[in-house]
Amino acid sequence: MASAVALLAPYVNSYRRYVPDFAAPINLDWGRDNRTTGLRIPISTPAARRVENRLPGMDCNPYLGIAASLACGYLGLLEKTDPRAECVGNAYTSSEDLPYNLGDALDVLAQDKALCDVLGQVFCGIYTSVKRNEYKEFLQVISPWEREHLLLNV
Repeated sequence: MASAVALLAPYVNSYRRYVPDFAAPINLDWGRDNRTTGLRIPISTPAARRVENRLPGMDCNPYLGIAASLACGYLGLLEKTDPRAECVGNAYTSSEDLPYNLGDALDVLAQDKALCDVLGQVFCGIYTSVKRNEYKEFLQVISPWEREHLLLNV
């Protein structure tokens, strides 16, 4: 699922919400009715049972988010991947296993051949190319914070 984060968090600012104790997930843990985990299974009747993927933000394209989530589930079934143990308690005390920024997320996506095969190699190639150019452009911009805090130390 970490390979899909570039699709679930598509912009440089998307990664600002992945902060411990900020009501957003920082890892791929799962838990029952646990709002600190990336994957949450709310308490419900069997007919209403579902898994909430809490990784996408409001800036995620819903079609790409759903496609990425389903592709990860499909690959988990194909590879017969066992889920990790349920997280009971505070998932913010667990290790962070999400990419820290868009550049890292794009690297992880590009290296996952299985996920790119499911989503389409052409799509993954074009998507990572466009997003990598956006990220390079972002890295060239000096932010107001940098001007305010770092210019004084030069």
